[in-house]
Amino acid sequence: MKKLVLAAALTAAASTASAGNLAEPVVEAPVIVEETQGSSSGIWLPLILLVLVGAAVAAS
Repeated sequence: MKKLVLAAALTAAASTASAGNLAEPVVEAPVIVEETQGSSSGIWLPLILLVLVGAAVAAS
């Protein structure tokens, strides 16, 4: 009887140990979204500063 219980326990342990899949999991790469800016978006601040300096020079 002890051998039957031992065999049943070993069978249960062996079946749960190999219950997983042997293939490696597939990991998808994260999606990176970059917002693009127009080429003229960085020109506004220097133009405004140039107009302000020109107005200050013209006023004096």
